Amino acid sequence: MTPTLATILDLSIAERIQLVEDIWDSIVATPESLPLTLAQREELDRRLGEYRQHPTDSVSWEDAKRRIRSQA
Repeated sequence: MTPTLATILDLSIAERIQLVEDIWDSIVATPESLPLTLAQREELDRRLGEYRQHPTDSVSWEDAKRRIRSQA
């Protein structure tokens, strides 16, 4: 069954969000099917190198979220 856009738009907001989450989960389940571009790989390598040079300059994801929320 292939839903049409009209069918999808008939879903509630919560149902559409769940649909997007389900689609995203199916994509990340096979990351090898979505290869990185050269630019993305270079940026990740740059960031990893920077982290390795200055590991104490980074913050955890939990700390980053806390900082963002405190500025709202």
